[in-house]
Amino acid sequence: MLFLCATPIGNLSDISERVITTLREADLIACEDTRNSRKLFTHFAINTPFTSYHEYNKFEKAEELIGKMEAGAHIALVTDAGTPAISDPGEVLVRRCHEQGIPVTSLPGPCALITALSACGLPARRFCFEGFLPADKKERREILEALSSETRTIILYEAPHHLVKTLEALYTVLGDRRLSLCRELTKKHEEICLTSIKEALDAFETKEPRGEYVLVIEGKSLSEIKKKETEAFRSLSLKEHMALYEAQGLDQKECMKRVAKDLGVSKRDIYSALLSKEEP
Repeated sequence: MLFLCATPIGNLSDISERVITTLREADLIACEDTRNSRKLFTHFAINTPFTSYHEYNKFEKAEELIGKMEAGAHIALVTDAGTPAISDPGEVLVRRCHEQGIPVTSLPGPCALITALSACGLPARRFCFEGFLPADKKERREILEALSSETRTIILYEAPHHLVKTLEALYTVLGDRRLSLCRELTKKHEEICLTSIKEALDAFETKEPRGEYVLVIEGKSLSEIKKKETEAFRSLSLKEHMALYEAQGLDQKECMKRVAKDLGVSKRDIYSALLSKEEP
């Protein structure tokens, strides 16, 4: 069986008794970074054998671990901090376990994105998580452009030495938005600041980012999206607008209904405009 064990993102007191017990009783612990995990194991007197499992060996090591579990071993998986398999190479091992019929269970605990979301001061009912943006400029731009029309609250992770460039990219593609900068969560120098992308950029002109960051960004308002859609539809002639829906195989009555909805007018207005060949 595979046990996904959430470990502290800062404060060691956040680890659960269940995780400590599971780590002590497992046959083997797979660690993203054995150097970091060794400190945790020493602090809690966990003497279980451990091995490395990280981004650069996740495929071949997953097969090795699968073989051990098929032979009867119970393996615990830990990441550097937080919950394994969330923006983490553990995702590969979890998928392979399901493919091989090996049971997987997750022991809940610390998770940076949820910790930040709950304290950020922005809407938390609907959100999307992107983790770390890709290093490739083209791929990063494509993701940001897709996020530019996202109405849900957006959550990103970022390292201090990349933070300013990421904020600049966000400002260029998304425009100015409300932003909660969450730094060093659960640690001594924890800081949660509700600001804006532009204000954050201005602030970092005189100070250097320090610590690991979670960025929580306001989604685009539905009213703004609707306004832009209406403006786009109004740039079309009535004939062009009707043709958009006719091309989908809709009858004239349904086309008029949809055009009226797009423009915020009645279907009768569209019908009259078509008869008179005037715009509604």
